[in-house]
Order: sequence, then structure tokens, then C-alpha cells
Amino acid sequence: METKIAIQGIKGSFHHQVAKAYFDEAIQLEECLSFPDLVKSLNDKVSDKAVMALENSIAGSIIPNYALIDKHDLHIIGEYYLGINMTLMALKGQSIMEIREVHSHPIALLQCAVFFSQYPHIKLVESVDTAETAQRIREEQLKGIAAVASPIAAHMYDLEVLASEIHTIKSNTTRFVILQKTNSVVSKEFINKASLKFELEDKEGTLATLLNVMKDCGLNLTKIQSMPVIETPWSYSFFVDTTFAAYENYEKAKSVLTLMTRNFKILGEYQNGRL
Repeated sequence: METKIAIQGIKGSFHHQVAKAYFDEAIQLEECLSFPDLVKSLNDKVSDKAVMALENSIAGSIIPNYALIDKHDLHIIGEYYLGINMTLMALKGQSIMEIREVHSHPIALLQCAVFFSQYPHIKLVESVDTAETAQRIREEQLKGIAAVASPIAAHMYDLEVLASEIHTIKSNTTRFVILQKTNSVVSKEFINKASLKFELEDKEGTLATLLNVMKDCGLNLTKIQSMPVIETPWSYSFFVDTTFAAYENYEKAKSVLTLMTRNFKILGEYQNGRL
């Protein structure tokens, strides 16, 4: 039986690339044009698992996605780092000087800002997905409009590549997480990374003390992201990623952090995707 995987976007998108690369088994795609739709697909049991972009080495964290994972009690069971190649594509037979508008996801456009500064005649237009834009250009035969998407999208939708690797910083990588409704499916012997969420009292040195505890327990902090607690003005939740060599070190730290923090929550325990 095929596993149904929800992705943000359609075939040819970066999420599609990750789904193909991460899952060895036969999969069936559930295409979602927004991250809330992706979460709804999991909640309604339309999909078994989901692929969600969480941060980019250029654009930073996709903060609303942290909130979605937390609010809907989703569990991170894995991660995948994808090198991003932003490619400019359009219907065949056009030059870049004939392009009036470029449509793509806002994060994709942000990553290519320096390239487009060379072409002030081009208007940048935000869309819901990179590959969906490429597909629409092909289906509607839109001349004068180009898309920024993956090379795979250019191939799938038979578009001509006008420029390749147009992103500003060439070491452009996006971290994707694999989500499901139930807790981790990874054996403890393979778990060497965890995503946590907690709140702290507004007291001097509280965060520094907590970070020292993590260090003393042999945990390496790889990510910390704060987010306002809407119900309590000037109070913040912290989303933390940490890696560790031994699961026992993590368990020790977890027991201490549970006592030191408020609303401590495990968002996922999984294998480090960068090893």
C-alpha cells in the first residue's frame, strides 16, 4: 500500500524533490497549495505524513510553520536538507529582455533579489508555489511571464531555462521536516536530534542558566527561535533544536528542562539529517 505524503506545492516543487529523496517506499502525493492546507491534510487523515519547509540558509526561519506544528500537535520524525537551485524559466523562444513579470513564491523571489536588480523592467509578483507558477505558464501559454522554480519544474512543464542558479548566495539550502500526527517512529539508538518548545519565567539569567544545563549534559544547541505568547503580552516561547552523541545525555537534560521551564513540549525526536 502506498504511503500518502502531503507536500506544499505540486509535482516539480522543492517539496516534491524532498518527498522523492526521503522516502524509499512507493508514495502517493497529496498536493497542497498552502501550509495550513498541508496540516489539514494530516489532521483529516487524508495523508499519512507530510513534508514541510522550516528554514532556509538565506531567508531564515519560516516562523508561521513553527506555530502550525505546535498548535496542531504534529510530530517531527525526520529532516532533510536540500540544496536549492533557483532557475528562471519561461515559454520557449523568449529572451530575458522580453519578460515583463516574474512570478514565484515570495521566499524564492527574496533569495534572487540581487539577480533581479539587474533587470528593473521586470515586475516581481508573489504566488503560492514555484512549480504551480511554471505549470500555469505552460497551460495558459503565458508569454512575457517567467517563473522562478527548480530545474525539475522546467523539465516537467517543458519551459526554457533563461538563467540558472540565480539565487544570491550559492550555498542555498533549505531544511525540510517530515511530519506525522503520532510520535516518533525512530528507534532510540538512531535518535541524535530533538526539537523542543518551552516557556521561561521573565527573570534575569534564566535562559543563560538553561543553556548551561544543556551544555553540561552534552547537548549541542543548533537552533533557537523565540515567538511571542499571544495570550500573555511580552512573554515568549522558545523553539530549540539540539543534537547529542548519546540518547542518555538527552534524557538527562530533558528531565532537568522539564523542571526548569513552563509548558515543556517535545516536537520531535529523530535522526540528524546533516550527518
